[in-house]
Amino acid sequence: MTAAPESFATARLDALPLRVAYADEMAAVLGDPALHTYTGGAPETADELRARYERQTAGSPDPGVGWWNWVLRVRDEGRLVGYVQATVHARDAEAEIAWVVGAPWQGRGYAKEAAAGLVAHLSGLPVVETVVAHIHPDHAASAAVAAAAGLVPTHEWCEGERRWRWGSGRD
Repeated sequence: MTAAPESFATARLDALPLRVAYADEMAAVLGDPALHTYTGGAPETADELRARYERQTAGSPDPGVGWWNWVLRVRDEGRLVGYVQATVHARDAEAEIAWVVGAPWQGRGYAKEAAAGLVAHLSGLPVVETVVAHIHPDHAASAAVAAAAGLVPTHEWCEGERRWRWGSGRD
């Protein structure tokens, strides 16, 4: 399994493989505490993000698991607005995905576009047959993003979140 993801693009966004150098800009993008309403935690400082990005870009210690992370750049503005990520489990041919778009850029369809682009990108890889996401039952915006990306809700729950699925294992 490759440790680093490849770039991909959508109509308005470039998904660029995560680099530690993005930490300063991403700290501003992710600085709104409201982004943690459903996931918990608090915004990370640039130094905290830098440390996390160093761990993420180093890759999973399990050779059968890929930690693939991308920042999202709005092509016309040349600025970062969020990220998408996939934890790829080669043994299960499954990718667990997540997305976050900074508060100032929400409501413009970037999350839907990025998640749909991520699913399309992953579905073209031989190591991925199923894509899943876990969504808080009260997070209507994330449910709409998952649906726009082609995922469907399942009857499965994990730590209080509904499992959504795309691929050969669909409900």
